[in-house]
Amino acid sequence: MKSVLPFVAPSFVGPSFAALLALCPSSPLGAQQATDANTPLHLLQPEYETPYGVPERDAIIAVLDRVHDYLDQTTPAQLVDAASGEPVEDFPAIPEMERIAFKQGDFRIMSYEWGVTYAGMLLATEATGDPQYAGYAFERLGFLATIRPHVLELEKRRPEARHPLGSMLHPDSLDDAGAMCAAMIKARRAGLEAELGPVIDTYIRHIHEKQFRLEDGTLARNRPQPRSLWLDDLFMSVPALAWMGADTGEARYFDDAVRQVTQFSERMFDRDEGLFIHAWIDGMDPHPEFHWARANGWALMAIIELLEVLPEDHEGRGEVLGILRNHLRGLAAVQSSTGLWHQLLDRDDSYLETSATAIYTYAIARAINRGYVDAKAYGPMACLAWNGLATKVNGKGQVEGTCVGTGMGFDPAFYYHRPVSAFAAHGYGPVLLAGAEMIRLLDRTHPRMNDSAIQFYDVEIQTDEPIFRVGE
Repeated sequence: MKSVLPFVAPSFVGPSFAALLALCPSSPLGAQQATDANTPLHLLQPEYETPYGVPERDAIIAVLDRVHDYLDQTTPAQLVDAASGEPVEDFPAIPEMERIAFKQGDFRIMSYEWGVTYAGMLLATEATGDPQYAGYAFERLGFLATIRPHVLELEKRRPEARHPLGSMLHPDSLDDAGAMCAAMIKARRAGLEAELGPVIDTYIRHIHEKQFRLEDGTLARNRPQPRSLWLDDLFMSVPALAWMGADTGEARYFDDAVRQVTQFSERMFDRDEGLFIHAWIDGMDPHPEFHWARANGWALMAIIELLEVLPEDHEGRGEVLGILRNHLRGLAAVQSSTGLWHQLLDRDDSYLETSATAIYTYAIARAINRGYVDAKAYGPMACLAWNGLATKVNGKGQVEGTCVGTGMGFDPAFYYHRPVSAFAAHGYGPVLLAGAEMIRLLDRTHPRMNDSAIQFYDVEIQTDEPIFRVGE
């Protein structure tokens, strides 16, 4: 269903709203053709594919509430005996059990996608002051920390026993470690009193010391080809390294995080287009250039997270900030008229994808809020993105239109035909982050409609006129 802007009567003397409707050819009242001579045509109502205008704070919160309520109901923090299905309430009894599992919900509560979701919940509380969002993250992260020592004892006593904490106790990939590590550091800094330290140390040790790297220290994988760089891995590593640097004050973590951003960018960032390619394989010539949307989002969010805590005097800060600005310029050039971005960013016959749009919305709003880019240039882009994004959250609080998990491919069909699902976990955390940062954007800036367009101003605008001049 197409939506239109509510009409606001002009300040000058002219046709009334009813008269304009009567003159509009599409009006059921229409009896006379609207022309330039009898109608201020620029005041006719345009038809937009998604709502257009400055978002309202309460409407954003309503979206966040729907997402929170859906996830709270469908992601239980509970352990069960996998054989009987009975709840495990007595955690000290875990070491004697043969097989335990999490109670099944719609999503896994321990995954990189849910690391993003926990971070989104924490930010939503910061932006709104409502503790329910952080409470969601605290409950589940606290639950994981509480059962951890009992599961370790289970491994010691019964090595053959099965349990669901393998990726937390023994991470063997960046997917296992990075997003969950960053979320736990943020939760601890936000006041969660749980034994997260040993888990954080395990995660960061894998990222900083154990993960496979190229000779120059660039984090890499040996799938699907030997010595593969996945753009996704910037997010699976950099935020954790950056927040560990902030938490400990140790420069080595900041240095490693900056190294990853700059060395990935040297290989994978097209500075002319302002976009990243998804994959880079050592020894491949040429490198296929598929600008997959969500991978560009992971890179963008990694850079935003790094700049949040990177010391102002760090020698790499200027280069990282330059990459961010160039990337945002590139993304601005390929945003669709719906506010969303395409699955392959530079191919507008590929489908519009939700999770990447949510990440971009968050990152653009935060870049404005932190003064990295100009609100007048990028604020309307963020508003358009949020308005489109909000249409993808249904009445239940499910996020629709999200691409499922995606490896790397070297042909267009691979990306064009990736399925979408409301149960693709990648969309939920980014929507929470986007909504929270948009609230901050509205709180800190002065957006107004002027002559039917979204404009951002340096000062609060006092007039209610639909068309106005500034400074007169």
